[in-house]
Amino acid sequence: MTDALHAAGLRKSYRAVVALDGVELRVAPGELVGLLGPNGAGKSTLTKIACGLVRPTAGRVTVLGQPAGSAAARRCTGYLAELFRFPGWATADELLALHQRLARSTGGSAERERLLALVGLTAAAGRRVEAMSKGMQQRLGIAQALVGEPALVLLDEPTSALDPAGRRTVRELLEDLRARGVAVLLNSHLLSEVELVCDRVVIVDRGRTVAEGTPAELAAPGGVEIETAGGTRRYPEARREDVPELVALLVAGGERIYGARVVTGTLEDAYLGLVGQSAR
Repeated sequence: MTDALHAAGLRKSYRAVVALDGVELRVAPGELVGLLGPNGAGKSTLTKIACGLVRPTAGRVTVLGQPAGSAAARRCTGYLAELFRFPGWATADELLALHQRLARSTGGSAERERLLALVGLTAAAGRRVEAMSKGMQQRLGIAQALVGEPALVLLDEPTSALDPAGRRTVRELLEDLRARGVAVLLNSHLLSEVELVCDRVVIVDRGRTVAEGTPAELAAPGGVEIETAGGTRRYPEARREDVPELVALLVAGGERIYGARVVTGTLEDAYLGLVGQSAR
Protein backbone atom coordinates (compact mmCIF):
# COMPACT_ATOMS: atom_id res chain seq x y z
CA MET A 1 0.00 0.00 0.00
CA THR A 2 1.38 3.41 -0.99
CA ASP A 3 2.01 5.73 1.95
CA ALA A 4 -0.20 8.79 2.14
CA LEU A 5 2.94 10.70 3.16
CA HIS A 6 6.55 9.54 3.03
CA ALA A 7 9.56 11.67 3.98
CA ALA A 8 12.96 10.07 3.39
CA GLY A 9 16.29 11.59 4.46
CA LEU A 10 14.64 14.99 4.67
CA ARG A 11 17.01 17.88 5.25
CA LYS A 12 16.41 21.62 5.18
CA SER A 13 18.99 24.32 5.86
CA TYR A 14 18.58 28.10 6.00
CA ARG A 15 22.20 29.08 5.51
CA ALA A 16 23.87 28.14 8.82
CA VAL A 17 20.61 27.05 10.48
CA VAL A 18 19.66 23.38 10.05
CA ALA A 19 15.88 23.07 10.43
CA LEU A 20 15.66 19.40 9.43
CA ASP A 21 18.50 16.92 9.59
CA GLY A 22 17.63 13.61 7.95
CA VAL A 23 14.04 13.19 9.13
CA GLU A 24 12.22 9.97 8.21
CA LEU A 25 8.43 9.90 8.42
CA ARG A 26 5.62 7.71 7.10
CA VAL A 27 1.86 8.21 7.36
CA ALA A 28 -0.31 5.37 6.09
CA PRO A 29 -3.75 5.88 4.52
CA GLY A 30 -6.30 6.33 7.28
CA GLU A 31 -3.61 6.82 9.93
CA LEU A 32 -3.64 9.74 12.35
CA VAL A 33 -0.07 10.69 13.28
CA GLY A 34 0.86 13.32 15.86
CA LEU A 35 4.00 15.39 15.26
CA LEU A 36 5.52 16.68 18.51
CA GLY A 37 8.57 18.73 19.37
CA PRO A 38 9.67 21.99 21.01
CA ASN A 39 9.60 25.33 19.23
CA GLY A 40 12.22 25.36 16.50
CA ALA A 41 12.36 21.56 16.23
CA GLY A 42 11.40 21.64 12.53
CA LYS A 43 7.74 20.58 12.71
CA SER A 44 6.28 23.45 10.69
CA THR A 45 9.13 23.25 8.17
CA LEU A 46 8.37 19.56 7.61
CA THR A 47 4.67 20.33 7.18
CA LYS A 48 5.36 23.12 4.68
CA ILE A 49 7.65 20.85 2.65
CA ALA A 50 4.94 18.18 2.62
CA CYS A 51 2.43 20.58 1.07
CA GLY A 52 4.92 22.08 -1.37
CA LEU A 53 5.41 25.53 0.17
CA VAL A 54 9.09 24.95 0.99
CA ARG A 55 11.69 23.02 -0.98
CA PRO A 56 13.97 20.62 0.88
CA THR A 57 17.75 20.97 0.75
CA ALA A 58 18.06 17.19 0.46
CA GLY A 59 15.89 14.09 0.65
CA ARG A 60 12.41 13.68 -0.73
CA VAL A 61 8.75 13.77 0.26
CA THR A 62 5.94 12.03 -1.59
CA VAL A 63 2.17 12.23 -1.22
CA LEU A 64 0.48 9.03 -2.37
CA GLY A 65 3.59 8.32 -4.42
CA GLN A 66 3.68 11.76 -6.08
CA PRO A 67 6.41 14.37 -5.39
CA ALA A 68 5.31 16.85 -2.73
CA GLY A 69 4.35 20.15 -4.34
CA SER A 70 3.45 18.62 -7.70
CA ALA A 71 -0.02 19.23 -9.12
CA ALA A 72 -0.96 15.59 -8.46
CA ALA A 73 0.18 15.80 -4.82
CA ARG A 74 -1.58 19.12 -4.21
CA ARG A 75 -4.87 17.67 -5.45
CA CYS A 76 -4.61 15.04 -2.69
CA THR A 77 -3.62 17.41 0.12
CA GLY A 78 -5.52 19.66 2.52
CA TYR A 79 -3.60 22.11 4.71
CA LEU A 80 -4.20 24.45 7.63
CA ALA A 81 -1.26 26.68 8.51
CA GLU A 82 -0.54 27.66 12.10
CA LEU A 83 -0.66 31.40 11.32
CA PHE A 84 -3.41 31.50 8.71
CA ARG A 85 -5.08 34.72 7.54
CA PHE A 86 -8.45 34.90 5.81
CA PRO A 87 -9.93 38.06 4.20
CA GLY A 88 -12.06 39.73 6.85
CA TRP A 89 -14.75 40.83 4.39
CA ALA A 90 -15.52 37.28 3.23
CA THR A 91 -18.31 35.25 4.77
CA ALA A 92 -17.72 31.65 5.80
CA ASP A 93 -19.61 30.42 2.74
CA GLU A 94 -17.70 32.77 0.40
CA LEU A 95 -14.37 31.67 1.82
CA LEU A 96 -15.15 28.00 1.23
CA ALA A 97 -16.36 28.82 -2.29
CA LEU A 98 -13.02 30.53 -2.97
CA HIS A 99 -11.11 27.48 -1.79
CA GLN A 100 -13.33 25.24 -3.88
CA ARG A 101 -12.23 27.19 -6.95
CA LEU A 102 -8.58 27.00 -5.88
CA ALA A 103 -8.87 23.24 -5.30
CA ARG A 104 -11.02 22.74 -8.41
CA SER A 105 -13.64 21.05 -6.29
CA THR A 106 -17.01 20.38 -7.89
CA GLY A 107 -18.77 19.86 -4.55
CA GLY A 108 -20.71 23.12 -4.79
CA SER A 109 -23.04 24.35 -2.05
CA ALA A 110 -23.67 20.82 -0.75
CA GLU A 111 -19.99 20.41 0.09
CA ARG A 112 -19.85 23.82 1.76
CA GLU A 113 -22.91 23.06 3.89
CA ARG A 114 -21.49 19.68 4.90
CA LEU A 115 -18.11 21.12 5.90
CA LEU A 116 -19.62 23.96 7.93
CA ALA A 117 -21.81 21.42 9.72
CA LEU A 118 -18.77 19.23 10.46
CA VAL A 119 -17.04 22.08 12.31
CA GLY A 120 -20.18 23.42 13.98
CA LEU A 121 -20.52 26.60 11.89
CA THR A 122 -23.80 26.02 10.05
CA ALA A 123 -25.39 29.07 11.67
CA ALA A 124 -22.35 31.20 10.75
CA ALA A 125 -22.42 30.57 6.98
CA GLY A 126 -23.27 34.20 6.27
CA ARG A 127 -21.05 35.75 8.94
CA ARG A 128 -17.95 37.67 7.89
CA VAL A 129 -14.58 36.39 9.04
CA GLU A 130 -13.81 39.70 10.80
CA ALA A 131 -16.91 39.21 12.97
CA MET A 132 -15.86 35.72 14.08
CA SER A 133 -14.01 34.79 17.25
CA LYS A 134 -10.54 33.29 16.92
CA GLY A 135 -11.99 29.86 17.73
CA MET A 136 -14.60 30.15 14.98
CA GLN A 137 -11.93 31.20 12.49
CA GLN A 138 -9.87 28.18 13.55
CA ARG A 139 -12.79 25.84 12.86
CA LEU A 140 -13.41 27.54 9.52
CA GLY A 141 -9.75 26.95 8.70
CA ILE A 142 -10.18 23.24 9.36
CA ALA A 143 -13.23 23.24 7.06
CA GLN A 144 -11.23 24.82 4.20
CA ALA A 145 -8.51 22.18 4.66
CA LEU A 146 -11.15 19.53 3.88
CA VAL A 147 -12.40 21.11 0.63
CA GLY A 148 -12.19 18.64 -2.25
CA GLU A 149 -12.05 15.54 0.01
CA PRO A 150 -8.23 15.30 0.25
CA ALA A 151 -6.63 11.93 1.03
CA LEU A 152 -4.01 13.63 3.23
CA VAL A 153 -4.71 16.47 5.67
CA LEU A 154 -1.89 18.49 7.25
CA LEU A 155 -2.97 20.41 10.35
CA ASP A 156 -0.53 22.79 12.05
CA GLU A 157 -1.77 23.59 15.59
CA PRO A 158 -5.48 23.25 14.67
CA THR A 159 -6.80 23.45 18.26
CA SER A 160 -4.57 26.21 19.64
CA ALA A 161 -7.40 28.78 19.87
CA LEU A 162 -10.24 26.42 20.78
CA ASP A 163 -12.02 25.96 24.08
CA PRO A 164 -12.61 22.42 25.46
CA ALA A 165 -15.87 22.05 23.53
CA GLY A 166 -14.18 23.13 20.31
CA ARG A 167 -11.30 20.70 20.87
CA ARG A 168 -13.78 17.87 21.38
CA THR A 169 -15.46 18.80 18.08
CA VAL A 170 -12.09 18.61 16.33
CA ARG A 171 -11.26 15.25 17.97
CA GLU A 172 -14.55 13.82 16.73
CA LEU A 173 -13.85 15.21 13.27
CA LEU A 174 -10.39 13.63 13.21
CA GLU A 175 -11.85 10.29 14.24
CA ASP A 176 -14.40 10.60 11.42
CA LEU A 177 -11.62 11.33 8.91
CA ARG A 178 -9.71 8.26 10.05
CA ALA A 179 -12.83 6.11 9.71
CA ARG A 180 -13.17 7.34 6.11
CA GLY A 181 -9.56 6.42 5.30
CA VAL A 182 -8.17 9.97 5.32
CA ALA A 183 -4.57 10.29 6.57
CA VAL A 184 -3.83 13.12 9.00
CA LEU A 185 -0.55 14.63 10.17
CA LEU A 186 -1.32 16.64 13.28
CA ASN A 187 1.28 19.13 14.47
CA SER A 188 0.36 20.15 18.02
CA HIS A 189 1.73 21.30 21.37
CA LEU A 190 -1.31 19.90 23.19
CA LEU A 191 0.05 16.53 24.25
CA SER A 192 -3.18 15.48 25.94
CA GLU A 193 -5.07 15.94 22.65
CA VAL A 194 -2.45 13.98 20.71
CA GLU A 195 -2.54 11.18 23.29
CA LEU A 196 -6.33 10.93 23.04
CA VAL A 197 -6.71 10.79 19.27
CA CYS A 198 -3.48 9.79 17.48
CA ASP A 199 -2.63 6.27 16.35
CA ARG A 200 1.08 7.03 16.36
CA VAL A 201 3.36 9.81 17.55
CA VAL A 202 6.61 11.09 16.05
CA ILE A 203 8.77 13.31 18.27
CA VAL A 204 11.34 15.57 16.61
CA ASP A 205 14.02 17.66 18.27
CA ARG A 206 16.65 19.88 16.63
CA GLY A 207 15.60 18.65 13.21
CA ARG A 208 15.88 14.93 13.99
CA THR A 209 13.42 12.19 14.87
CA VAL A 210 14.14 11.18 18.48
CA ALA A 211 11.22 8.79 19.12
CA GLU A 212 8.32 7.14 17.32
CA GLY A 213 5.53 4.80 18.38
CA THR A 214 2.00 4.60 19.70
CA PRO A 215 1.17 6.82 22.70
CA ALA A 216 1.04 3.70 24.87
CA GLU A 217 4.46 2.52 23.68
CA LEU A 218 6.07 5.88 24.38
CA ALA A 219 4.40 6.32 27.78
CA ALA A 220 6.46 3.74 29.67
CA PRO A 221 5.29 2.37 33.08
CA GLY A 222 6.35 4.43 36.07
CA GLY A 223 6.78 1.71 38.67
CA VAL A 224 4.63 0.37 41.52
CA GLU A 225 3.28 1.95 44.71
CA ILE A 226 2.16 -0.17 47.66
CA GLU A 227 0.21 1.38 50.51
CA THR A 228 1.17 -0.07 53.89
CA ALA A 229 0.41 0.74 57.54
CA GLY A 230 3.81 2.43 57.68
CA GLY A 231 3.24 4.59 54.60
CA THR A 232 3.49 4.28 50.83
CA ARG A 233 6.35 2.20 49.47
CA ARG A 234 7.53 3.13 45.98
CA TYR A 235 9.34 0.84 43.55
CA PRO A 236 10.19 2.95 40.46
CA GLU A 237 11.66 0.05 38.44
CA ALA A 238 8.95 -2.50 39.25
CA ARG A 239 6.30 -3.67 36.78
CA ARG A 240 2.82 -5.14 37.09
CA GLU A 241 4.11 -8.71 37.20
CA ASP A 242 6.32 -7.84 40.20
CA VAL A 243 3.38 -6.85 42.45
CA PRO A 244 2.62 -10.31 43.98
CA GLU A 245 6.25 -10.87 44.95
CA LEU A 246 6.62 -7.39 46.43
CA VAL A 247 3.43 -7.79 48.47
CA ALA A 248 4.54 -11.22 49.68
CA LEU A 249 7.91 -9.86 50.82
CA LEU A 250 6.28 -6.99 52.70
CA VAL A 251 3.76 -9.30 54.39
CA ALA A 252 6.56 -11.69 55.33
CA GLY A 253 8.32 -8.71 56.92
CA GLY A 254 5.29 -7.96 59.07
CA GLU A 255 3.78 -5.11 57.02
CA ARG A 256 0.02 -4.63 56.73
CA ILE A 257 -0.97 -4.04 53.09
CA TYR A 258 -3.87 -1.78 52.14
CA GLY A 259 -3.45 -1.52 48.39
CA ALA A 260 -1.12 -1.69 45.40
CA ARG A 261 -1.06 0.48 42.28
CA VAL A 262 0.81 0.25 39.01
CA VAL A 263 1.93 3.77 38.09
CA THR A 264 1.46 4.46 34.40
CA GLY A 265 3.50 7.09 32.63
CA THR A 266 2.04 9.65 30.25
CA LEU A 267 3.00 10.89 26.82
CA GLU A 268 3.99 14.15 28.52
CA ASP A 269 6.45 12.29 30.76
CA ALA A 270 8.01 10.61 27.74
CA TYR A 271 8.13 13.86 25.77
CA LEU A 272 9.80 15.83 28.55
CA GLY A 273 12.26 13.02 29.12
CA LEU A 274 13.30 13.13 25.47
CA VAL A 275 13.28 16.86 24.72
CA GLY A 276 12.95 18.51 28.13
CA GLN A 277 16.31 20.24 27.91
CA SER A 278 15.54 21.68 24.47
CA ALA A 279 12.07 22.74 25.57
CA ARG A 280 13.50 24.62 28.55
